[in-house]
Amino acid sequence: MRTTAKWAALLLLATIAPVTSSKELVTQFNGQDNVTTGSFEVEGPWVLDWWVGSDFPTGFLIEIHLIDASTGFQHARVLRTRYPGNGVKLFHEGGRFKFRISSSLARWNLRVEEITKEEVALYRPIKEEKEDNVIE
Repeated sequence: MRTTAKWAALLLLATIAPVTSSKELVTQFNGQDNVTTGSFEVEGPWVLDWWVGSDFPTGFLIEIHLIDASTGFQHARVLRTRYPGNGVKLFHEGGRFKFRISSSLARWNLRVEEITKEEVALYRPIKEEKEDNVIE
């Protein structure tokens, strides 16, 4: 009887495993200063999973820009906010990038994760993004 239960549990795990997320962590950055991160290479599609906090929840500002690591040109402004929070930003194109973080009294954590094309459909914006790719 116990053997049957074990096999049933293994079978259940085997059928669930393909449905689970296949996010692959590429890199992670965290800090509380103005900084340009080291470069990273990522294939599309990918997500930026970000978190921002502060000991001064009404008196801080943070801007995060995605920079093309080869040219140094700004690819997109990813985030500009004065409020603590977190979110996910989806990018379809891969490349070699850096982040430029301008932070005043804020702590931040950035995770870059590659996802599958099938997982892209799971990411729906909570509110409509502006034309310049800014989430506020």
